[in-house]
Amino acid sequence: MRRLHACLSAAAAVVLAAAGTTALVAADASGATPQDALSNRWYAAAPYLMPLDNDPPDAGAIMDATGLKAFQLAFVLAPNGGGCSPTWGGTAPVSSDTAVQSTINTIRAKGGDVSVSIGGYGGTKLGQACADAASTAAAYQQVITKYGLHAIDFDLEEPEYENTAAIKNEIGAAKILQQNNPGLYVSVTTAGTADGTGWFGKQMLLEAKSQGFTPNNFSIMPFDGGFNGAASQTSALTNFNSILQSTFGWDEATAYAHEGFSGMNGRSDTGEIFTQADFQTVLDYATSHHMDRFTFWSINRDRQCSPPDNGGRTSGTCSSVAQSDWDFAKYSVKFAGVTPPTGTPTPTPTPTPTPTSCKPAWNSSTAYTGGTEVSYEQHNWKAKWWTQNEVPGASTWGPWQDEGAC
Repeated sequence: MRRLHACLSAAAAVVLAAAGTTALVAADASGATPQDALSNRWYAAAPYLMPLDNDPPDAGAIMDATGLKAFQLAFVLAPNGGGCSPTWGGTAPVSSDTAVQSTINTIRAKGGDVSVSIGGYGGTKLGQACADAASTAAAYQQVITKYGLHAIDFDLEEPEYENTAAIKNEIGAAKILQQNNPGLYVSVTTAGTADGTGWFGKQMLLEAKSQGFTPNNFSIMPFDGGFNGAASQTSALTNFNSILQSTFGWDEATAYAHEGFSGMNGRSDTGEIFTQADFQTVLDYATSHHMDRFTFWSINRDRQCSPPDNGGRTSGTCSSVAQSDWDFAKYSVKFAGVTPPTGTPTPTPTPTPTPTSCKPAWNSSTAYTGGTEVSYEQHNWKAKWWTQNEVPGASTWGPWQDEGAC
């Protein structure tokens, strides 16, 4: 999976997500107090951002344009020269990092937050380099403590997931971190196949079962495996749900509540094409089945190439399909705005006083960013996130907040 990632940087692609509302550590390495966690839903919707590679976009500008609040920073690996200490991409030690910290500070200053992705395709993983689960967990704890993290992801895919000892270390480390960091939202991501996931993915699930470890979700990546649009992806998600049921003894609803999707926007590594319409279809599936996670690789690619199809090539810095900047991020924003079936919902904002006059009339063809005010049927409404052609008041949990009669 994600072979492009290994070619475009020394790091590897990973997936993860989301945290509860408890602050995990008192201070990061610099002594600064980390900010409070966002709602679980935001971490579960966070798209990947490579902050050091693949022409990193301005995270603050994306937040302003879309209403996005959370990003998955990738990727933490073992050092290329060997050893059991965390680095960005195998080359930049986390202990001395200032560049990624600067990106995090920018995001948090605008009311957002980050998750950190570990593992992925290519590079040496800490589960391979460290001696056991305890030392693997200690390496990841350095990352959590330095950045004051509320969320972390274990992307367990080839070639690491073919290494039984490494997977035992990774699952064991995930369990230790979950126990030692109350409120930490942990996701485990693995390869997707038409049947849900392959033999090694199933072995990873059995390892988790044997260790008594249950993360917030297990996510699959239904791309780079002969997929063709959204229908093949939703079929794989249905099949993966059956695997979760049979492995852990869950009913269908419980399995969906522990299931996640991680897609690839535009042209995949193997030439599959996933358009905005495909993302909408999978989003509808994920929300209607009350899935726990919806993310994608990557925000670095969420912009149009020149020419739009990039000459039939896959890129790490653009999508190779026709689009406007940040089209795919807007589906993450929509997922974050859907109230989850369990857990702590996002608090309802306090209504503003009834205005004395009506705001500009809502228009179905206009794209609105979070905070924009409109009027519709003698009421004023405020957009909670980016929206277009979604009628104010049509859904209780829709994008519009009723500000009262006007």
